[in-house]
Amino acid sequence: MSPAAPVNLTTPGGLLLVLAVLLPFAGVLLGLVLGGRHAQRVAWLTILLGIGVVLAITRASLGSGASLVYLLGGWAPPLGVALRADGLAVCMMLVVAVVVGAVGVYANGDFGTPAGQRETRAALAFWLLLLAVWGSLNLVFVSGDIFTLYVALELLTFAGVPLVALDGRAETLQAALRYLVYALLGSMFYLLGTFLLYGAYGTLDIALLAERVGAQPVTWMAAALMTAGLLAKTALFPLHLWLPPAHAGAPAAASALLSALVIKGAWFLVVRLWVDVFPGIVSLPAAQLLAALGASAIIVGNIVALRQARLKLLIAYSTVAQIGYLFLMFPLVQALNATQQGNAAAVTGGLLQAISHATAKAAMFMAAGLIYSTLGHDRVADLRGAGRALPMTITAFALAGASLIGLPPSGGFLAKWLLLSAAIATAQWWWVLVMLVGGLLTSAYVFMVVVRAMAPAAPGWSPKKQVPGYQQAAVLGLALCSFLLGLAALLPFDVAQIGRAVVPLVGSP
Repeated sequence: MSPAAPVNLTTPGGLLLVLAVLLPFAGVLLGLVLGGRHAQRVAWLTILLGIGVVLAITRASLGSGASLVYLLGGWAPPLGVALRADGLAVCMMLVVAVVVGAVGVYANGDFGTPAGQRETRAALAFWLLLLAVWGSLNLVFVSGDIFTLYVALELLTFAGVPLVALDGRAETLQAALRYLVYALLGSMFYLLGTFLLYGAYGTLDIALLAERVGAQPVTWMAAALMTAGLLAKTALFPLHLWLPPAHAGAPAAASALLSALVIKGAWFLVVRLWVDVFPGIVSLPAAQLLAALGASAIIVGNIVALRQARLKLLIAYSTVAQIGYLFLMFPLVQALNATQQGNAAAVTGGLLQAISHATAKAAMFMAAGLIYSTLGHDRVADLRGAGRALPMTITAFALAGASLIGLPPSGGFLAKWLLLSAAIATAQWWWVLVMLVGGLLTSAYVFMVVVRAMAPAAPGWSPKKQVPGYQQAAVLGLALCSFLLGLAALLPFDVAQIGRAVVPLVGSP
């Protein structure tokens, strides 16, 4: 499937794309100027307005049934820069808005400033970085050329890295520096590929590149460099070494943002490149290699997660495993393209996997933060009493885990169903086995955590801290979103294919 033909006019609703990008950054600047407790208020005002903008974009996209386009300065590519939002971008913007809103609610308990107290430096930094991450991701989703995508990725990196080291501890600073090194190396490779493409084809616009690229050595080199750089940023095995210490060491709200959202930016770019720019350039063996790395991530990440003594590290290694599922779609897309069956099943399956993982993993990390606050530790072997003290939180953890496993009616179930259907349709049965084994390994550690948390507490035990009910409600809300996402199968059409070639889903339930 190729992207829609280039549009040389701004479409109705196109200005909303500019607002979606600029509004969070305007909130960052205003919060920085006002400072103090005003930063939290500015952040919440920005979150509410930003959710409204994303809902308006969704409505405009559904109403038109086509991509939204905005030409910056009125100049069409290749002279100008276009912002575009097809169904994939709109779906990702919507889930990011939901997760940011839920994380904001949760963060009021950890980074809120009570009346009469001065705001801490960590609190000010968190609210500003939350908005910066949101604006950077929106720019990733709507950018229409590969250099603007590079700028968006750099903004996302420099918003995500400080989240790791908010507490200022030596180990989190070391994890943040390792994250930064991987991210900058990835940016260097991506930028080299961008230079090669511009030198060869004279444009950076995605839609124009899709029309001009040919099977030439320079194109293969550019695709390899850009993909390698993005894999480092996505933390795909074996380039995952920076992720577990970074995600596990950050505060719970920051971990939720990093695991659920930040790594999705680089993955989304891989999808743009392989599905929209290079569909006729990358070969099926190359896609099989990419998926083999994903399969290795699923097996290794899950096995290592089972061996962790701390809950946050277990969830971090689970993220390593779940990232692997996102890359199983690429050989399926290539094979479906080769057989002229249409790749909607594989593309939509990958998108649903990203969305269900985002909501489930954010819920899990925030649940781990509440468990730590209540018990005073997050040792997996000694979680007893957590179920009695935090019934909503443990329920949310179980629901999020069910989505990661792929139990119906979760989003993980629908995503894996579409990927399994595409694998069977293209006779790639080995990916079916990988997904089944991955689901069994995931169920093992989810079951282990829930059973130990539901065990009765020791006599005389009492919680170290009473966590606010709204924090538990935010965690449960996200887990329910992930668990009920499978109901998207009841929609009359495939939202992800808006603005793209419309092809019926293969094996849709």
